Amino acid sequence: MRLSILAAALATGLAVPAQAGELFGGVYAHAVDTPFTFDTGEGGADVQIGVRSDPIEALRVIGKPSAHVFGSLNSEEGGTDFVAAGLSWKVDAGPVYIRPGVGLALHNAPELRVDPATRIRTDLGSRVLFEPEIAIGTDLSERVSVEASWVHISNARLFNREQNPGIDMMGVRLNWKI
Repeated sequence: MRLSILAAALATGLAVPAQAGELFGGVYAHAVDTPFTFDTGEGGADVQIGVRSDPIEALRVIGKPSAHVFGSLNSEEGGTDFVAAGLSWKVDAGPVYIRPGVGLALHNAPELRVDPATRIRTDLGSRVLFEPEIAIGTDLSERVSVEASWVHISNARLFNREQNPGIDMMGVRLNWKI
């Protein structure tokens, strides 16, 4: 499953080179404890690699977002890997910018996972999840920028009000304009 997730992300990225505005990659802490999640028993680090389009003029009514697709591989055996696709907006704020985004993710976490000590379900509830994210970045040159980013995946408790730990990843990514 790990290789198929990475292959899907790379194939999607390779299929849109004419639309690609930049490539990006980063390293993230996996399953960071935040108010949006609870312990899934996972940890480790993630490597994320993706592609982002130039701003889409046809979507100017919603602020000309860029489309993105990326894959995320977790360093631990049995950890959650995923591919995600969505939209993000780059908002200039002086010497820095903010990049909020939202998308959908497809993951390979167990369909059912229960914490043996608490008997609480820690699976993610559905195979397809929401993928909100936000980054704060700065341009290092005309072609290179760096971002501190937070990526969250969860089902927003749509399928079970009692169960939805979600997973938060926080890290740094480098963007390279094509």
